[in-house]
Amino acid sequence: MELSIIRIGNSKGIRLNKSILQRYNIQDKVEVILEKGRIILKPVPNTRQGWEDAFREMHDNKEDTLLIPDVFEDEEEWN
Repeated sequence: MELSIIRIGNSKGIRLNKSILQRYNIQDKVEVILEKGRIILKPVPNTRQGWEDAFREMHDNKEDTLLIPDVFEDEEEWN
């Protein structure tokens, strides 16, 4: 596949079409790897991807207890 180099302000870049972005799950960032005459673009996953499922599993297993006591136990002070 050939892509044209386009002008972006004072820089130049390439434009990836929507089907490529979807196929490789590219969201907002890519990692650029320079390797022996090649430029490799690798999708950067969402850093919090899967956290919701992990927290739900911790709750189901009763593993979500506080390790440090809550410093705001006295709610009267905040009313």
